[in-house]
Amino acid sequence: MTVEPGRIAAASVSVNGSIRIEDGGWADLDPGVVRDGEVAEPEALAQALRELWLEHKDLDKKLRIGVANSRIVVRTLLLPIITDSKQLAAAVNFQARDAIPMPIADAVLDFHAVGTVETREGPRQRIILVAARRDMINDVLTAVRAAGLKPSAIDLSAFGMIRALERKRRDGDNPELFVAVGGLTNLAIADHGVCAFTRVAGGGLESLAVDLAARRELTSAQARSWIYLVGLEADLGDIAGDAATAADAREVLTSGVRRIATEIRASLDFQQGQAEDSSAVQRVVLT
Repeated sequence: MTVEPGRIAAASVSVNGSIRIEDGGWADLDPGVVRDGEVAEPEALAQALRELWLEHKDLDKKLRIGVANSRIVVRTLLLPIITDSKQLAAAVNFQARDAIPMPIADAVLDFHAVGTVETREGPRQRIILVAARRDMINDVLTAVRAAGLKPSAIDLSAFGMIRALERKRRDGDNPELFVAVGGLTNLAIADHGVCAFTRVAGGGLESLAVDLAARRELTSAQARSWIYLVGLEADLGDIAGDAATAADAREVLTSGVRRIATEIRASLDFQQGQAEDSSAVQRVVLT
């Protein structure tokens, strides 16, 4: 299940060599229930979840939850080779104090060892560290449990996006950029399945709908419908309905796409500047 501004979506899947969706559904959220990827109104989210599961009775009540917002931090650590799992966890926890912009006591940490790299100091273990504020995670769990559902794990949405969309690649292939434009714009750069960089930008489709709704005094649902109807390519004269609303929808959408493109370029430039040994991204997957 994923939780974003303006929408929740869930799917029951089976894995047998490939991923197969057995059932799925989504529901719109009222403005303000989720803000910038964080749950602001847990009870309203819980009610939306109850209604979604009543409508889709085959959805599993045991959930793996995908979250994405700007207060989730992903860092790459290089540590000496440590084979003992407890010692490795202690070393990661110690290094995290300097690597993340929040007190360790206020954070939920997770990490994955993703191989070794050669450095000037010798071989080092590459660790992907994820840190999220504990209160943000607790708000998600509160809503899910209040809806009668059972959270089994919380995952970074970028990791799930990579697992779902990455193709089989050959050695020597360049990293790929994954972009999901929904309630938020979620960016991830992956190298052979390993997330090397991720960033969440607030300017997704939901923010465009909010902008249009304010301009034309529309409901959120009406604004979303206009955004999807107008698009970027159709001649405005061929679009049925109020011409002024169609023109505003096109303007909002065009400026929004430009902002998203700017975010993508800035993220690519930042990632290239941070990773000395990184290859240039040559393929983009947009969803």
